[in-house]
Amino acid sequence: MKNIYLIFFSLFIFSCSNNKEDFSNYINPFIGTGAHGHTFPGATMPFGMVQLSPDTRIEGWDGCSGYHYSDSIIYGFSHTHLSGTGIGDYCDLLLMPTMGDICFNNGYLNDSSNNYSSTFKKVNELASAGYYEVLLDKYDIKCKLTTTERVGLHEYTFNNKNLSPSIVLDLEHRDILLDWSLDIRNSKEISGKRISKSWANEQHFYFYMEFSENFESFTNKDANSTKVFLRFNNLKDDKLMVKVGISMVSEENAKENLNTEAKDWNFHKYKTNSKNIWNQQLQKIKISTDKDSLKEIFYTAMYHTMIAPNIISDINGDFRSTDMEVHSDSLINYTVFSLWDTFRSTHPLFNLIERNKTSAFLNTFLNQYNYGGQLPIWELCANYTGCMIGYHVVSVILDAYVKGIKYPKYNKLFDAMKHVSNRETLGIPEFKNRGYISSFEEPESVSKTLEYSYNDWCIYKMAEYLNDSSCAAQYINRSQSYKNLFNKNTGLMQPKTNGNWKSGFIPSEVNYNYTEANSWQYSFFVPHDMKGLINLHGGEQLFQDKLDDLFTVNSTLEGRNQADITGLIGQYAHGNEPSHYMAYLYNMVGNTIKSQKMVNNILNEMYSTQPTGIIGNEDCGQMSAWYVLSSIGLFDANPGDPYYIIQTPIFKDVTINLENGNHFRIASNTNDSECIYINNVTLNGEKLNRNYLHINEILKGGILSINKTKNSNDKWECDEFYNTEINDNLHILKIPRIIANSNTFKDSIEVKIEGGSKEKLFYRKSSDLDFKVYSSSFYLNKTDTIYCYSQYGEKVSKVESAYFLKFNQQRTIKLKTPYSNQYDAGGDKALVDGLKGPNNYLTGRWQGFYGEDFESTVDLGVIEDIRYLNIGAIQDVRSWIWLPKEVVFLGSLDGKNFEEICSLNHSIPDNTSESVIKQFEQKLIKPFKARYVKVKAKNYGLCPPWHLGSGGTSWLFFDEISVY
Repeated sequence: MKNIYLIFFSLFIFSCSNNKEDFSNYINPFIGTGAHGHTFPGATMPFGMVQLSPDTRIEGWDGCSGYHYSDSIIYGFSHTHLSGTGIGDYCDLLLMPTMGDICFNNGYLNDSSNNYSSTFKKVNELASAGYYEVLLDKYDIKCKLTTTERVGLHEYTFNNKNLSPSIVLDLEHRDILLDWSLDIRNSKEISGKRISKSWANEQHFYFYMEFSENFESFTNKDANSTKVFLRFNNLKDDKLMVKVGISMVSEENAKENLNTEAKDWNFHKYKTNSKNIWNQQLQKIKISTDKDSLKEIFYTAMYHTMIAPNIISDINGDFRSTDMEVHSDSLINYTVFSLWDTFRSTHPLFNLIERNKTSAFLNTFLNQYNYGGQLPIWELCANYTGCMIGYHVVSVILDAYVKGIKYPKYNKLFDAMKHVSNRETLGIPEFKNRGYISSFEEPESVSKTLEYSYNDWCIYKMAEYLNDSSCAAQYINRSQSYKNLFNKNTGLMQPKTNGNWKSGFIPSEVNYNYTEANSWQYSFFVPHDMKGLINLHGGEQLFQDKLDDLFTVNSTLEGRNQADITGLIGQYAHGNEPSHYMAYLYNMVGNTIKSQKMVNNILNEMYSTQPTGIIGNEDCGQMSAWYVLSSIGLFDANPGDPYYIIQTPIFKDVTINLENGNHFRIASNTNDSECIYINNVTLNGEKLNRNYLHINEILKGGILSINKTKNSNDKWECDEFYNTEINDNLHILKIPRIIANSNTFKDSIEVKIEGGSKEKLFYRKSSDLDFKVYSSSFYLNKTDTIYCYSQYGEKVSKVESAYFLKFNQQRTIKLKTPYSNQYDAGGDKALVDGLKGPNNYLTGRWQGFYGEDFESTVDLGVIEDIRYLNIGAIQDVRSWIWLPKEVVFLGSLDGKNFEEICSLNHSIPDNTSESVIKQFEQKLIKPFKARYVKVKAKNYGLCPPWHLGSGGTSWLFFDEISVY
């Protein structure tokens, strides 16, 4: 029977190889350019250095890629672009064809008629694999763009016969220039550099360009010019071609890249070559469906997964690494590693279809560690951006290892993995010592705790594979830290402060405790130990009930407006990565039907052929990779395991053409889109009673036959369901909670300690030498720190601690201005509790007030002689937080009639690049008698025109009001 299947399969593959379809025809680069997709429509090669595309936006969140489908003005064509990111950068070296008088104004801030931008119409815009074309309305100029890997190629046709054809070259476009040069070498060649600052602090870009015809040049300055206007007086057939070689190393390397990859002037040849290479790439997965719209979505998704990472090596092997120095390597190095996003699905997809390239990525990681001192987290053009959390590069490395990617230096990468997980920053020390990160100590505390836990499981597995038992023991404990933030009463992951749950918890609230998300969207992120999470919930049924709640609760989001959170089904948010594997979790409790239904719903509702066809930021291929894997019926729910869950494919036939020459086919019985459930599965003719495959089963080639059905009652009878777990013998004990009704007290405060029902609890005060058994609650009469831990058998938890401040001042506060729940600093009394905040508004000790002037009244309890007044404020312009323009203190004996005591201003600039704390304090020469002190603070107003959030509402943040 096996032989029959193999013979049939061989005939099938032979037939396919002789009837190759041009899949590049299905690429629609406009998908994702609308809404918040943030993709660009221009020309690029697979993983190429050049992304040559029109720029229609100078700034703004929906202009991160330089382009938005809703726009009607083009400012020019630049040579580098980011695909789907949530922060903008690149758009280097703008060229804009124009006609008429010399002009250096792009028209963005000054839209006078004498500017080089132009309107365009969507009907005159075309984009396909490796090619872009548009007609500029202003002077009737037809523009065509294509690329090689390191060279951008332009062809312009100037249809207006009455004016001189011209081009503007603009180095000032978008980013802040740090250093630059323009060298007009002769009447046909220009070279230069642009070192700029935006998201990347020091981005190096060098270029060398050749023109098909002679030009006359005019610069915007006599020296150190940043723009040049080129006039072409003798064009042949009104056409001009421009070839632009680029490099991150030097102008000479850019010239070598140009001379090697683009020797002639045949634009059509380059365009055809780019299309052919894209078609070759897309042949790696062949799908069969009677719906061209699905082919368009699928192959455009594949296309988006292959835009980044980008080549950073020149043709001679030179590259700039994360020490900002130039190095050389016989292997190609890459850049743009959006690993917080792409570890989830993009790299598991690459481990199927881009295995050789994955080895090159690993080599790049090691170079970045060796030269720059750290593995990448979000690396951009050799810069560590400091963006996003976790250290998910360890997931990518482990996943490559377990999936058999050949690389000779895994031992050295293992050293780098340990290094990145032990940095003295970003809450890692507290995570290691305490077993979680406190909300008052570090922003995004819940998300970091959960992601560090998963990352450390990856290091544990690597240690296990490399026989490092000591390291494995350390990291398996760290990987279970997620347990310390699970609240069994809510079934959700919650922030902790001072040894207990943070007050004011709202599951749907988007706040500083989570990364671009809320508790719903993070509470299931334990991919490495789902059985452990299921046990915390109290079993499979309770876990499934909570998962049902995720998809059915009200979709309203509380807290801050987070534009990244889109594609909501209940509180599941497909438009942002933390939710991406949750639809597959029903598989973990044996309910494959619910996963099949939900995944099918997401595939059909969240993706389309429209410009808005990606429901959120594309994020360097992650949104698309999720679609590719889910649509063909294979999904990696825990990168770092060598398994793929079997999901209902939406295509009748899929063939993965593997780099080893084998072919893995996924064959379904029907194309009927209503058949979304799996009835039974065979692998190479034998019945499969498990819902997952090992990657080796895929790499060997063969046929996975899936019988699909409309009827959810025709259940796939599986004996074994994919799940993840940590061995019982390796389980840790959760740390106890320290419970009190406040962090401060006047006379005394009752303290309770709570742990597991079977565990023995131990505690001590700061003055005690030894721990003692806890039996019942106790009282504190002075400022103290409590330490405690739990013990069960030979297992001992980490030590929890809580600080309680005796604060004798008898005062209360009445807030006229309501604070934001997400920045409550502990509640109504936070501004008079004696606790001050650090220089970071995201630590939970700062109380935030949105868009209003601040007013509060402090009741001192008795009439006092006031000699000192103060309120602490913080400014963090990057987060729309400014110091108040003015603070006024007023006093009253009766709480009704107030007299001004003093008015305070400040001289701190409103454009500080770092956060700043200002104490608005006044020492009184003559005491002022009052029982009530009113504090008024004037809000800064709307964000100024120079700010990224121009016109947006600003915040005030305060930590403590002091009166004595």
